[in-house]
Amino acid sequence: MTLVRHEGARTVNDSVRRGLGVSAAGDGLLRRRRRRWVRGAALGVGVVVVVAAGAGWAVYAKLSANITPDDAAAAELARYERERPTALVRDAQNILLIGSDTRAGDGNGQYGRDLGSERSDTTILLHLAADRRSATAVSLPRDLMVDIPGCRRADGSRSEPVFAMFNHAFQVGGSACTIRTVEKLTDIRIDHHVVVDFSGFKEMVDAVDGVQVCLKEPIDDKAAKLKLPAGKVTLDGEQALGYVRARKSIGDGSDTERMERQQRFLGALVNKVQSSDVLLNPAKLYPVLDAATSSLTTDPELASLRGLYQLVRGLRNIPTEHVQFLTVPRESYVYDSNRDQLVEPEAEKLFARLRADQPVAVTQKDSQEVLRQGPGEDRADGASPAPTFRGNTAAEHGCA
Repeated sequence: MTLVRHEGARTVNDSVRRGLGVSAAGDGLLRRRRRRWVRGAALGVGVVVVVAAGAGWAVYAKLSANITPDDAAAAELARYERERPTALVRDAQNILLIGSDTRAGDGNGQYGRDLGSERSDTTILLHLAADRRSATAVSLPRDLMVDIPGCRRADGSRSEPVFAMFNHAFQVGGSACTIRTVEKLTDIRIDHHVVVDFSGFKEMVDAVDGVQVCLKEPIDDKAAKLKLPAGKVTLDGEQALGYVRARKSIGDGSDTERMERQQRFLGALVNKVQSSDVLLNPAKLYPVLDAATSSLTTDPELASLRGLYQLVRGLRNIPTEHVQFLTVPRESYVYDSNRDQLVEPEAEKLFARLRADQPVAVTQKDSQEVLRQGPGEDRADGASPAPTFRGNTAAEHGCA
């Protein structure tokens, strides 16, 4: 039966060729042309794939090249590995975010003269839960009085241990000294660190087409070059930088209020990125990635798009109400009202919860009222209640 079908098919094909006036030789020519067409089409597709892959690689290489690996800090931390805290919970991550006030680099000089060394204008300890269902960002005051270990200076010399303001650590020994100071203060292992300067912050805000904030009263700050009306305002990068840096002309002029303003702004930024289609639209995502990476210095493990992707891929599904911002419990330093000190035992409770990857709660109530209320009543299931600290979530960014 198979042979009959084969011969029948051959007969039909021969009849069709004769009906069309196509000879056996012409049929061979058709087959050769068809093969050439298929090869040509395959080659065209291959060229498109190669070009696309090449373009993708070029973009990847450019964005990765934007990031500066902090090799010096990695080497310094390796020297003190034995004295560093041990991570207690697998997959939980602690990232130190440092805002540098450097005047070096494009566009940074307009914010004042270079005093010869950088300082940490803003420092935030970001804790990512192991299950990636929550994120807690803790601001560390730059005026907090802390024990700073002996650190390696930029010129290779060593500083002596000193009890001083927290931002002195970055000024003396850069990110490595800041990390060691934070680990000594909190007993929390810092897994990664990110340093961003003024220009990088501005470019990030501009890349998402500005961030909306709500102002209770107008702002006119000549030092920050900031003049804004009351109500809902969408800040561009330059305005946003002035807004988060301004201190004496807004509110009570305290650094505590400035940190709370920074936290509300970061909450609004998280909201903007999550509520728009930035993460799903390549045309919008590229400028955001370009801006986000252009002024970053990170530990070597994060200094690539792959490293950053591994870090943030689990964060995109965290609800904004589970992204929390707070300031470490602090009060005026007993010997100088212009400096800060930790409030104990509340600060240690916070650090212990983060070390153990246990939840904390935040409220917008006054910090003194939070301290008076205590941690709250025991839960019905017998578990200890999450201690409450003054702060806010990304869902409570001020324009709700």
